[in-house]
Amino acid sequence: MSNATPEITLSARNLSRRFGSRQVIHDVTLELKRGEVLGLLGHNGAGKSTTLQMLTGCLLPDSGEIDICGFDLRKQPTLAKAHLGYLPETPPLYRELCVHDYLTFAARLRGVQSTVVPDALTQTLQRCGLDSVRQKIISTLSKGYQQRVGIAQAIIHNPAVIVLDEPTVGLDPTQIRDIRTLIRELGNAHSVILSTHLLNEVESVCDRVEIMQHGRLIYGDSSVRMQHYGHVSGFIISLRHPPALSELEAIPGVSRVEQLSPGQFRVFHAQDDNTGSLLLSMAAQQGWQLEQLTPLHATLEDVFVKITGEETARTGALK
Repeated sequence: MSNATPEITLSARNLSRRFGSRQVIHDVTLELKRGEVLGLLGHNGAGKSTTLQMLTGCLLPDSGEIDICGFDLRKQPTLAKAHLGYLPETPPLYRELCVHDYLTFAARLRGVQSTVVPDALTQTLQRCGLDSVRQKIISTLSKGYQQRVGIAQAIIHNPAVIVLDEPTVGLDPTQIRDIRTLIRELGNAHSVILSTHLLNEVESVCDRVEIMQHGRLIYGDSSVRMQHYGHVSGFIISLRHPPALSELEAIPGVSRVEQLSPGQFRVFHAQDDNTGSLLLSMAAQQGWQLEQLTPLHATLEDVFVKITGEETARTGALK
């Protein structure tokens, strides 16, 4: 990617789309920055694929604007798409061709000069781990390798923006790990936006997250800050000789205690209190024999359920 690539490589403003009388995308606005991996996260049917189809020019929005590296996708589609690589959910492969011939065809289709095609092909085969299968017929490859070929056709022309729709769906755990590593590496040199409903994909690959629900973007932040959304301070503690529940609830700073088993408790406390140290001290003094004290950490699943649940409650209240 050239240093001339702008800081904002993709900008979408107020996108809406209807299918018949049903509006499926509502006023979507988002930006993709240079060198960023953005995850579009949502349940199946949330509108992720429709949004990506509009961002790549495969589907016209009913309203709204899309710029790719400063080019208006509607008014200057050829110039805009020259900076764009796209892997739809079903890879657009000619399965009767070998990998080498298919990617050569993809490069020419993308306007890569014939003198440059060999170098582009060599680099892309290497980046996508396809050197060893370059002469194999695509239909004979595993699904993981076919997905690599799909990514290769999306990057053969060295675009600034790469759009991937559910890139790991249907793959086995080893294939998923390899594709995620490849996506993370692509993010170092390109801007990448990918759709997913897999929370661990967001955690392992994405710098930033946009959550989509019912065709609307309802939350956007870095993946790190997303994990701290609605953070609750507390501990899981295990005691060999536990006191009565009321004794734990009476510890200064403790706001609530849930008993998980006869000797295990979930203890909630005020965010900045030194409750952990006080609990350790009291356990030693009272002979409770503390066996475990583990800080509470919300999983991405907890956070996702919380965010989407809050949005459902909010929109339900407005009806």
